[in-house]
Amino acid sequence: MQLRELELLAPAKNRDIGIAAIDCGADSLYIAGPSFGAREAAGNSVSDVAQLAAYGRKFGAKVYMVINTILYDNEIEKAVKLAHQAYDAGCSALIIQDLGLLKAGLPPLPLFASTQTNIRTAEQAMFLESLGFERLILARELSLDQIAEIRKATTVELESFIHGALCVSYSGQCYMSEKVAGRSANRGACVQACRSKYDLKDSSGKILLRDKALLSLRDLNLGDFIPQLANAGISSFKVEGRLKNISYIKNVVRFYRSLIDNFTEKDGGYCPSSSGRLFGGFTPRPEKTFNRGYTHLFINGERGEWQSKEAAKAVGEYVGKVSSIVKEKGGKLRIKYESHLRIENGDGLCFITPEGEVEGARANVTEPGVVVINDQPEIIPGTKVYRNYDHNFERELEYNMPKRLIEVTLKFSCREGITRLTGICEDGTEVLFQTDERHETAKNRELAEKNIRNQLSKRSDIYIFKLTDIEGEEIPFYPLSLLNEMRRTLAMLLNEKRGKQEIISGLKKSKESLSIFANRHPLEGKQADYRANISNRLSEELYKELGAAYTKPAFEIAPPAEAELMRCKYCIKYELGLCPREGGGKGLNEPLYLTNGGREFRLGFDCKNCEMVIFG
Repeated sequence: MQLRELELLAPAKNRDIGIAAIDCGADSLYIAGPSFGAREAAGNSVSDVAQLAAYGRKFGAKVYMVINTILYDNEIEKAVKLAHQAYDAGCSALIIQDLGLLKAGLPPLPLFASTQTNIRTAEQAMFLESLGFERLILARELSLDQIAEIRKATTVELESFIHGALCVSYSGQCYMSEKVAGRSANRGACVQACRSKYDLKDSSGKILLRDKALLSLRDLNLGDFIPQLANAGISSFKVEGRLKNISYIKNVVRFYRSLIDNFTEKDGGYCPSSSGRLFGGFTPRPEKTFNRGYTHLFINGERGEWQSKEAAKAVGEYVGKVSSIVKEKGGKLRIKYESHLRIENGDGLCFITPEGEVEGARANVTEPGVVVINDQPEIIPGTKVYRNYDHNFERELEYNMPKRLIEVTLKFSCREGITRLTGICEDGTEVLFQTDERHETAKNRELAEKNIRNQLSKRSDIYIFKLTDIEGEEIPFYPLSLLNEMRRTLAMLLNEKRGKQEIISGLKKSKESLSIFANRHPLEGKQADYRANISNRLSEELYKELGAAYTKPAFEIAPPAEAELMRCKYCIKYELGLCPREGGGKGLNEPLYLTNGGREFRLGFDCKNCEMVIFG
């Protein structure tokens, strides 16, 4: 039975974070080049991307470049040039949103359809597969049943987000940032209007809620659903976070590495898509790093409490409640708290004030149940205390990294004066060390074999060797220096041979032609409105070729007077117990409005599709 590969895909804000992700078990990385990445603040030089790709190849880990913004006509040529640079740098695929690139002369790299292409239905998935995409990155809001339906309708790889921040709007369909600030989320410049605070009012002007982060969702955590996702057809598990710091990436990647490994070891039908296992190092604790609280979102086909409430800014792990406060000299506060956790010097703390504001402080002096801080947040007894920076855990992440090592099985033989040491790498690469240097026959064979095993079953470079067989009628007594040289030479030979295999694979890839439009899935006269994000002549031509009755320019080019700024699976009515399907909302004066800074946004509720719409 052929094992099915599963990939743990990690974000890389930069080269160093990417290397850390690989060291913590990532099978692949996604990273932006100098431009056209959907995170404006996470650009990288092509040289850094090339260095990261070279590092990844040691473990068979791939690097994908994101060129996942919509593009204007005057940017197409530059984007295509970047795509060719990504190919030359050793990237294994391109992640794109703008379908105009399909007609622009891309290099022969596999294309992945970004989640920004809004893949929510089997029909949309079939359409994108017909255009030549080899992987589809699915919307975060899908259930297991919906994923299975897409799997049944397609043959390409499917990728799913499993951890990280959640946009309240369907990805690629949010125009609020562009509307309020002239900064397009589809061009990597989102101002995160969904994390702002709003008043909710009804049609009579009555304020139902005041100054709440009503559009801010908790973070996704699907650690409990790895087996179900794999069985539904997901082959790539994606961690969100190209703006996250290095400690976050280390912690979260290692957490999911352990979950995926536990599953593959028990199931037997799956294997990692790269080489190497982790040895030693820190124990991952995802609750210790940035999060707004966790949710499964809609993965089990059920709604829950998705709103992050006061945690639009991550407050960290819950410590306990304040029991008393004493002001000391110099403006310091001495706080007693009730908790089984102990705060340590240097920890970062968060307090939720009576007004619902999040205020931070640093622990200066601590003892069991007591912390002294220099700051003076507005807190009272009963105030909840959170720790959003664990000083000791951060040091653990920095100084106690795991070792990622590739297993090599060794076979040792000595016959007719010739010593042979064969190494077979876990990826199938085989190398041989051979010498006719003669040595005295060992008088104590058992001791000689023990000596050989002890010296060869060690680590060299990125390999950990395991000697399984020793053959020969007579075993010489080898100097320790020679045995060590054998092991180090095998490591060198493995690096050389595995490197050449990568080059051959790359040359083969370069000769393959990218099959675009081989089996077009016609639109059959369906309209492609602005939600297709058509921002250049090539994407417009593509939709017309595929039978779109008409096309509209992207919101960023020609915003309508009133338009859908967001369409969301999340629903404010449901969160507040006002859903009519659940028997709530009687006597509610609609429409409802969100207001912020003098701006007003009308809410619509598409109950047939169980979606909320924000108009502007």
